[in-house]
Amino acid sequence: MTFQTMITQLGQGFGTTLSIFFLTLLGSLPLGLLVTFGRRSKFAPLRGFIKFYISIMRGTPLMLQLIVVFYGPNLIFGLSVPSNWRFIAAIVAFVINYAAYFAEIYRGGIESIPVGQYEAAEVLGYSKSQTFLKIILPQMVKRVLPSVTNEVITLVKDTSLVYVIGVVEMFTRAKQIAVAPDSPGIVTLFVAGVFYYVFNFIVAWVMERIEKRLNYYQ
Repeated sequence: MTFQTMITQLGQGFGTTLSIFFLTLLGSLPLGLLVTFGRRSKFAPLRGFIKFYISIMRGTPLMLQLIVVFYGPNLIFGLSVPSNWRFIAAIVAFVINYAAYFAEIYRGGIESIPVGQYEAAEVLGYSKSQTFLKIILPQMVKRVLPSVTNEVITLVKDTSLVYVIGVVEMFTRAKQIAVAPDSPGIVTLFVAGVFYYVFNFIVAWVMERIEKRLNYYQ
């Protein structure tokens, strides 16, 4: 196997890694905000359910959650699943897992806002939704961005866990190439590591730029 062929095959796996990464963020970032609202709800049953959900997501391995989401519909409920269920199950498991983490990060950011800002908004005649969208949310985003960045970087590496349900992303592809008879061997895994490092470097750079753009909230 030539080096160019190896890079091409890793690139194909990396495409799946990127899809999992971006679809997870697209679903978990807004869902996390909804979960935060439920976590802070005055309706006790909803608040208790959300706390239980967060506890389960943070207290059990993501790998186990992937297995449950993938096998659960058929083994527990007897439902038939579509042919692309492996990939869908991976996205569902990642979204509900990361939404729980983002929810707690958001909650910490919201609760760090001084009460006086709510009172000032009320004096100015702002509704609750206007207060949150125009005053609380921008400050919350600025405060939680470093923690969100850490989770996003972790997500890049966690995408490799989908091998457990048979989704072939970059790291799985790298392992397949490494054991092939005519492969470069362990060099393939080092190259895959470079892919991860470069992507994480880009993610960290982008998040740092966003954080600097929000410095006017200081």
